[in-house]
Amino acid sequence: MATTNTTNSAQDTLALIGRILIAYLFIPAGFLKIMGFGGTVGYITSAGLPLPEVAAVIAIIIELGLGIALLLGFKTRWTAIVMAIFTVATALFFHKYWSAPEAMKMMQQINFNKNIAIAGGLLAFAAFGAGRFSIDKK
Repeated sequence: MATTNTTNSAQDTLALIGRILIAYLFIPAGFLKIMGFGGTVGYITSAGLPLPEVAAVIAIIIELGLGIALLLGFKTRWTAIVMAIFTVATALFFHKYWSAPEAMKMMQQINFNKNIAIAGGLLAFAAFGAGRFSIDKK
């Protein structure tokens, strides 16, 4: 049985809406990191990560730069893979619910689980592409 990679208009529309919704999370976060760069560096420092200024720049590039690329459907498969890795890493380093104080445990677990779910959505774009309403057009 042969399979085809063509999509219909409804699938392309849903892919576009999905890209918009995921980009809605990343792009503003990237802008906020630029506007509050010192705070971003401080937050990264509090997580105990090395080279917090470099990490902040990487976060901005991924959230803002790759967020825009995902929105436009440019190099979507690779963009989505990098963003998924970043999102899982963010969950592991910043939403450590297993070691959070009891009062913060539930909030951190929710944020951790949301990051994992977002990574799943990004991996779907890596697997299936951006749809025809994109620069990639597939």
